[in-house]
Amino acid sequence: MGGTSTDVSRYAGSYEHVFESTTAGITIQAPQLDINTVAAGGGSRLFYRAGLFAVGPESCRAHPGPVCYKKGGYLAITDANLALGRILPETFPKIFGPKENEPLDATGTVSAFEELTAAINASEESAKKPAKTVDEVAMGFIQVANETMCRPIRALTQMKGYDASAHVLACFGGAGGQHACAIATALGMKTIFIHRYAGVLSAVGIQLADIVQEAQEPAAVELTFSEFPGLQARLVGLAAIAAQQLKQQGFKDRQISVEHYLNLRYSGTDVAVMTQWVEGSDPAAAFAATYQREFGFVLDRPVVVDDVRVRATGRAADLPAVQALSTNSIPPLPAPALNSSTYFEGVGRMPTPVYMLDQLAGGQQVQGPALLIDNISTILIEPGWDATITADHNVCIGVSQQQQHPPQAQQQSQQPQHLNLHHHHQQNPPQAPPQQQQEHQQQQHLLLQQPLEQQLPDGDLGQVECDPIQLSIFAHRFMGIAEQMGRVLQRTSISVNIKERLDFSCALFGPDGSLVANAPHLPVHLGAMSEAVRFQVAYYGPGGPGEQEGLQEGDVLLSNHPQLAGGSHLPDITVITPVFNQGQVVFFVASRGHHADIGGISPGSMPPNSRLLVEEGAAIVSFKLVQHGAFQEAGITELLMSPGKLSEELPGCSGTRNLSDNLSDLKAQVAANTKGIQLVQELIAEHSLQLVQAYMKHIQANAEAAVREMLCEFSQSRGLPEVGSVTAEDQLDDGSPIKLTITIDRYGNCRFAGLHAGSVWPCAPVMGSQQSIAGVACLVLAVWQMKTSLMMAVQTV
Repeated sequence: MGGTSTDVSRYAGSYEHVFESTTAGITIQAPQLDINTVAAGGGSRLFYRAGLFAVGPESCRAHPGPVCYKKGGYLAITDANLALGRILPETFPKIFGPKENEPLDATGTVSAFEELTAAINASEESAKKPAKTVDEVAMGFIQVANETMCRPIRALTQMKGYDASAHVLACFGGAGGQHACAIATALGMKTIFIHRYAGVLSAVGIQLADIVQEAQEPAAVELTFSEFPGLQARLVGLAAIAAQQLKQQGFKDRQISVEHYLNLRYSGTDVAVMTQWVEGSDPAAAFAATYQREFGFVLDRPVVVDDVRVRATGRAADLPAVQALSTNSIPPLPAPALNSSTYFEGVGRMPTPVYMLDQLAGGQQVQGPALLIDNISTILIEPGWDATITADHNVCIGVSQQQQHPPQAQQQSQQPQHLNLHHHHQQNPPQAPPQQQQEHQQQQHLLLQQPLEQQLPDGDLGQVECDPIQLSIFAHRFMGIAEQMGRVLQRTSISVNIKERLDFSCALFGPDGSLVANAPHLPVHLGAMSEAVRFQVAYYGPGGPGEQEGLQEGDVLLSNHPQLAGGSHLPDITVITPVFNQGQVVFFVASRGHHADIGGISPGSMPPNSRLLVEEGAAIVSFKLVQHGAFQEAGITELLMSPGKLSEELPGCSGTRNLSDNLSDLKAQVAANTKGIQLVQELIAEHSLQLVQAYMKHIQANAEAAVREMLCEFSQSRGLPEVGSVTAEDQLDDGSPIKLTITIDRYGNCRFAGLHAGSVWPCAPVMGSQQSIAGVACLVLAVWQMKTSLMMAVQTV
């Protein structure tokens, strides 16, 4: 964790590489470490927007920097850590201020947080919510930042089939040590490792980094035993070339190691997996195991070798062996160099000893809460964690084994506790008697962060009041679910439309089909996708055609009908899966993807001269694509081929022209939904069903309030009366007029009326957008700010 971002990578005995990446719209095909980056660093700015706590992505940069830099900067994560007593001005060099000769400005940070807290409390007062203290606001931003950093870690572990809690969290960067314990707690990790050079580890790594030479050749052969000798011979030849290149740079044979890889994929798919081929192993089995773990299924298809690849590594420096820790002569823990008052979630402020790392010896253990500080980093040991100094003077932090009652937090006064931040620290404070010190350490040693549901009053958790901090955190979790679904769908699909054009969307819905979180994949799906889920809820609900059949665990639904089932156009097929908890549907997950062809009178299933819906392809109202866990290939094949049965009445009408791709992409959508179900169930296990559903409703209410607020601001900015209208007009290509009138009042209500007269263009009515106030708001902005896009917006409606 650095100043503007957090980088995350996974290591499990070997470096994980990607061979193609896209940054700022530019695709780079080159081997590189698989690193996920999010805009959450010490300089990430803090905002309170529409009832939500937001961290970044804007950065205050090095200049002017955070408020505490005393250069007219902005509130940032560094300010929050300073306000909470997690970093101390006394331990920083005096390099701040206009002349770069002053300490960190704690007073300025507190004043800025007081101003922001007053604004937040004023906003929350109308809802009769309790006022927050400055500490609570600062801690709220830290929690949101921590959840932002957890998302890429989950993407590198859960999305690929790994258990995040089975890993060690290795932290570096100047800010990493202040957040390590909280992030490990959120992810269920039990061990944290912080190197003695963590604050400058990137610079150290440049000198110690290995030199790598890679060589690759195309193969384009089917992976069979008969091809093994030829593949091995090619790998040996490539290894010799790569090793020779390292020798030319001065490496000796003893410094060089070579790994062999086969770039494998299933025939007819584009998802290639670089699979290491260890001598004596079966590469097909290793490929299948990786594919099963990452995507949840394997295909009964031949495996194709796209490329053969070798990676030759020259070790630049021999790393020192890990020193054994002697337990015979561990000196007693020295007295704290300082005492700080540090704020912890769920507890409040606690007296926190501060130790200088260079004064600690190998084997010494520091119980949380505590601060460990040296010249290049500050490490926060939270309550419930113990830090052990290794023989190499690194820091290993583990979950405390002691079970005690939580200590009492310092009594909160009416004034914010950290107004006297400069006076929280004493040089060489007097020591309490040994027995009292031991009792205090035992109390400090406990895990104080209670699950939110344990902090709530008795009763229905679904009625819990909305907390803006938790609202932001749950928003991150819900959006993370939809994003991970999209990653699975993109990787497992085979069509150009989904894999390359990214013409798909994944979303999470409530048990009534209302939208909870839609990942930013394809906005046009936003309105109608919710209507598609609502239709299926009604279809299989009381009084619906499918009531007797109902929904069971293991069922997956499919539909695409635009007039009856909330679809957009026929090639957009929606796959919907109910999420069950104790026999009840508690959520839905859905993915919608544009299939290249589903039949009709022309390839691509979007004919410009169609008069009947069937001329555009197969129209499906509701079909159980998976029933009781079994993929219904015969049934969906019959439906997709059904337009061809009308070829006599409709000359040229055909069933799908690429059935194999349809089936593969549908399986990919099922896999994406399965990932969503897994993540939803994990979230419920972590927080309880009632709490998760409560914040589902709070997020929906917050979204409505935010859009109403925007509509009111729009009305006022345009000088409209209390109930006023705006109108715009455009034409289709054939000259047919399109008119749109939107009426808005000062309560954020709006209604719109459109006129589409005289056109012969096919335009199936799409349900959903007129029920989506967010969609209407987008249309308002489109009319006034992007008039050239009006035609597309109206067609979407």
